[in-house]
Amino acid sequence: MTHLAPEVVGTSGTAHSRTGTGTPDAGPVSSPSAARRPWTSRRRVLAVAEGVVSLTAALGYVLLSRRIDVNPIVRLGQVSGLATLQTYAALIGLPLLALLLYTAHRGAARRHQLVKRMVCAALAGLATGVIAGGIVVALHGTPHPLGGQEGDPGVLIDMANSFLHHEGMSGIYPPAFPALMALWAKIRYNGRGETGFALHDLQIFFTAVAGPMAYLAWRILLRPFWALLIAVPAAVLFLDPIRPYSHIVMIVLLPLLGYWLREMRLAGRRGTRHLLVRGLVLGVTFGALFLWYSGWYIWAAPGALVAALFFFPWRQGAATVKKAGLYIGVTLLSAGVVGAPLLYQMARLGADNPDRYAFLAVYADPGYVLGWVSDRSGTLTYQTWPVAGEMAGQSGFALLLLFGVGLGLGLGMRNIMVRTAAAVLAGAWLARFWFAGHMAQDKAVQLYPRTTWIIMYCLMILAVLGMMAVVNRGSGWIERTLRPRGAAPASASDAAPGSVSGSASPAASGAGLARVVPPRVVRQLAAGMVCVVALFAAMGASWSVNRYMPSSDVDTMGIDAYRAHEIKQRDGSCPRFSPRAKCWDIEKDDWKPGPIQNFIWCAGIVADDWPAVCGMEAPKRVRSRADIERDAEADRLARKEAAQKEKDAPKR
Repeated sequence: MTHLAPEVVGTSGTAHSRTGTGTPDAGPVSSPSAARRPWTSRRRVLAVAEGVVSLTAALGYVLLSRRIDVNPIVRLGQVSGLATLQTYAALIGLPLLALLLYTAHRGAARRHQLVKRMVCAALAGLATGVIAGGIVVALHGTPHPLGGQEGDPGVLIDMANSFLHHEGMSGIYPPAFPALMALWAKIRYNGRGETGFALHDLQIFFTAVAGPMAYLAWRILLRPFWALLIAVPAAVLFLDPIRPYSHIVMIVLLPLLGYWLREMRLAGRRGTRHLLVRGLVLGVTFGALFLWYSGWYIWAAPGALVAALFFFPWRQGAATVKKAGLYIGVTLLSAGVVGAPLLYQMARLGADNPDRYAFLAVYADPGYVLGWVSDRSGTLTYQTWPVAGEMAGQSGFALLLLFGVGLGLGLGMRNIMVRTAAAVLAGAWLARFWFAGHMAQDKAVQLYPRTTWIIMYCLMILAVLGMMAVVNRGSGWIERTLRPRGAAPASASDAAPGSVSGSASPAASGAGLARVVPPRVVRQLAAGMVCVVALFAAMGASWSVNRYMPSSDVDTMGIDAYRAHEIKQRDGSCPRFSPRAKCWDIEKDDWKPGPIQNFIWCAGIVADDWPAVCGMEAPKRVRSRADIERDAEADRLARKEAAQKEKDAPKR
């Protein structure tokens, strides 16, 4: 049962080493029988196969969702679209789960392990494929992206236009995604003016591949089930289809950071060439992610620095210290070279770009880190959100999550990823309150509410790894205490389901006795838990999609899809399901830096409440309650007149 999922995989040495860095997924690194194994047991082949299966499931589902033909502006059409998405997910997912359960109950151990790897990879792809398919439904009939030409999507479109004009980088914003927009617009849509169409395509694509990227990143450290258990909830919960590239960086960054720290700690066991290659590849990857979205590096940096100092092999001799230093140097150098354009812009312009935009999460209790609201907060206010839980304001979910975190810290500290997540969590926590504490004095928000995501992500990681530690230690305790005396030695068929070539688990093979808990029972339990994760993914994806279904309410997230239906198409006509008779023209502006104000802009606060919330009178363009009531009354009268005209039309 210890092999339901060992702590980490992918390093040399024996399985279940003291630090939890063995390779139970591949057995010993060098084996005379390795050349005689079937191709399905070769790690690189299987890794590539997992990636292909996961991406195929995600992108294939997106293509399938294009067949859904409903009116996304009408709520009944939205419900039909959501139901059809779930139908497609069931038609694809249920046969996969049935195959997994069948091999768990009937198949051989090796065959089941192969099936489980591929099914977990496919489920990770389907989880975000459903979300991307939902965005396809929400944008059905329009070529424009979520958000239309307003807010952040409008800024990205302007930045991409600037790239097409060869104007260089736009301030200190990470340039990779706007540059990719410009490139795709030039290839697919003939250049400037259609960068919004490119954003539409990339929003859907990167939403779909978020699940596979998260799963594959965790697979370098964990077995399939545990990688799936972290990747799917994280991708479904944190994914923002308007800017999917942002959260992909956060989800991928932490397992890569844990892997990098592990390689540094094991520098004494590695060859110099191995370290150089690993450092170069990871450095280039870190630099590319930095150009993709740099914000998460700020929050992860304090904890990562402390973890690096702690894990550095100071006491393992001069040769090991030299190799570890070389590894760090290669990583930093390659990352710096790749990320140099943005680093230069930050050094040149960083002090002149304070963040002064506030929204509901800025006004709420800064100690609440288990939920997130954007500036589309609907009817919520800082008096009503977050909703107080049953115990000191904490909900049942919060208490269960914290209990899992306690298990991780208490039982899983040998796992290097537990210590990495704990260090990043502590660093982000301190940074959050430092920026929040200086906000009123410095008149700058500095994006501190976004630490909510990375703090909650670290809590989820610690909770899952805590569950894994309970399984590993608990199964070992069962084997040691409940094994009957005089039991026969374990045969190859009784080996742990995660082992290779019939090797027994340490708990059984170390004593040369049969396992108390049959491996088949473990496989069946793991298969059942995969089914539960799949059900959560389907339900969570539907929840995520429903938030983005078009709505004319400017205070909900549905306004972003609604705006995409209000802009003219390339031929000047309105989109197929446009709610407007006269649509907006396509804007073709380049990015220009806006004026820097000297006060915090309190978004979502009516003019009457600015003195109490923001400590100053509201600017003239902020609406008061009287303005809102007058506009609502005018809208009500307009609707009444339109209904009356429609009623009188048959009479005329």
